[in-house]
Amino acid sequence: MNDTKRQEIVELLRQAYNMEVETVLNYLANSVMLDGIRAKHIKDSLGVDVAEELLHAQQLANRIKILDGSVPGSLELKMNQTALQPPANTLDILSVIRGVILAEEEAIGHYQKIIDACEGVDPVTQDICTTLKGEEEEHRRTFVGFEREAAQMSL
Repeated sequence: MNDTKRQEIVELLRQAYNMEVETVLNYLANSVMLDGIRAKHIKDSLGVDVAEELLHAQQLANRIKILDGSVPGSLELKMNQTALQPPANTLDILSVIRGVILAEEEAIGHYQKIIDACEGVDPVTQDICTTLKGEEEEHRRTFVGFEREAAQMSL
C-alpha cells in the first residue's frame, strides 16, 4: 500500500478510535446515572457494552500502531455525541436508548467507510473493521428492541 493510502486508513482508524472512546465514556455515565425499574435492563446492557467498546478501542489502537500511526491521547480527542449525554431527568431512558442507536449507526457507517477504503489494499484492517461493524450492528439491534418495548409501554 502506498503511503498516502496508509495515512488515509490511519486517519479513519483514529476517528473510529475517538468514537469508541467517547462511546465508552457516555455508556459508562448512562449505565450509572439512569434510575427506575425500567432502567435496569438498559443499565445492565450499557455496562456490558462499556467493556466491548473499550475492546474495540484497544483493537483500533493496536492496528493504528501497526500501520505506523499514532494513537490519539486525550487532548487530541474530539467529543461530539450530544445525543448520548446523560439526561437531566434520570428516568428518561428513551433519550438514552435513542442516543445509543444513533451512536451505533454512526459507528456502523464509519466502519463501512474504513472497509471501503481498505478494499484491495489492506485486507487485515478491512477484516478487523468488518468484525467491529458486525458487533456494532448487534448492539444497535439490541437497543432497537429496547426502543420498541419502551414505545409499547408508553401506549
